[in-house]
Amino acid sequence: MNWRFTLPSQNRSPFSRRSFLQLSAAAAALRIASEPMLAAAARTRHSSDGIMIDSNENPLGPSQPARDALAAIIPQGGRYLDNLTDDLLHTFAEQEGLKPDYVHAFPGSTPALHFGVIAFTSAKKSYVTADPGYEAGVHAAEGAQARVVKVPLTKTYAHDVKAMLAAAPDAGLFYICTPNNPTGTLTPHADVEYLVENKPKGSVVMVDEAYIHFCDAPSTLDLVKAGKDVIVLRTFSKTYGMAGLRCGLAVARPELLDKIMEGAGWNFMPVTALVAATASLKDPSLVPERRRINAGIRQETFQWLERNGYPYIPSESNCFLLDTKRPGKEVIDAMAQQKIYIGRIWPVMPTSVRITVGTHDEMQQFQTAFQKVMKGTTAFSLAPPRPARNTRRNGVLPS
Repeated sequence: MNWRFTLPSQNRSPFSRRSFLQLSAAAAALRIASEPMLAAAARTRHSSDGIMIDSNENPLGPSQPARDALAAIIPQGGRYLDNLTDDLLHTFAEQEGLKPDYVHAFPGSTPALHFGVIAFTSAKKSYVTADPGYEAGVHAAEGAQARVVKVPLTKTYAHDVKAMLAAAPDAGLFYICTPNNPTGTLTPHADVEYLVENKPKGSVVMVDEAYIHFCDAPSTLDLVKAGKDVIVLRTFSKTYGMAGLRCGLAVARPELLDKIMEGAGWNFMPVTALVAATASLKDPSLVPERRRINAGIRQETFQWLERNGYPYIPSESNCFLLDTKRPGKEVIDAMAQQKIYIGRIWPVMPTSVRITVGTHDEMQQFQTAFQKVMKGTTAFSLAPPRPARNTRRNGVLPS
């Protein structure tokens, strides 16, 4: 197996100043902020019988082939089965037309995001992201003492790549999440190409495709195949329903993966995650079927919101931003009192809350509870609605 880590040479001291600084940066990155951690920090304690639509989980869970693979591997759970990692990487690489050494497995895609930020940013190389956007990379950048540059989305809620370039000529890493978290909106492939072709020399573009399977948009894996300075992240947490099993992939040229692994060190994968992920990839009906289910429930929810005059940002993912016209935290707390747990807010859009698309029944219960909260018929006391600002920053699109 092609391990991407090195042991210190016997005739070289492993405690040089340079290695110490590298270890310090890696230690900072170990404080990894992930979607479940960020969601937990923003919510009231869950009730055991509550509706959880706050963490962008897939309520369908692992597919049946994945569950069968999980059950079959349990008797071997006491072994380090290194070959299972190779099985996963070769399966993915063959399906995507890549060489296996272009793919590396992680326990979820978040570690790859964090160690990638640590590898390519520093006090002299900025981290550039969208606002609002997934916050985990920001925490890693702060650990690397990098300048964090947040750039507003465009009027169509895509990443504004030209503004990102202009804001950070010193960039080390540009982070693009498409579909975006929390808006669920796409950044066109052509815009990502423009960013790649015009970025500062030595910088990289990291494209997080955690939600790519919920839509028909083209992947940016073609840029990796073309040898560009691009790192693509994939996860089995969303469409594949494996958030609790923790499996993700980083896809890039081997030398870029090597830089990520310098900080990550040896990163052993749980055998349960490996077999479930491999079985999921081999199930040709999984992605199209789950895309259909998610899109149908999402559209039903949007239609209900439109009928009732609640503005939202149209999404192509399993989450969307809903404008509450009042401080979002108040609505989150009021919904929690009805055991409906919705997602967090972003400071740039304080009156918008993120909603995960659950099952049909869960979204029906969400609608009932949300209607009560917005009409003030719950026991929870809400502050008077604030007038919406006449700006795209409050997250409103015409319904």
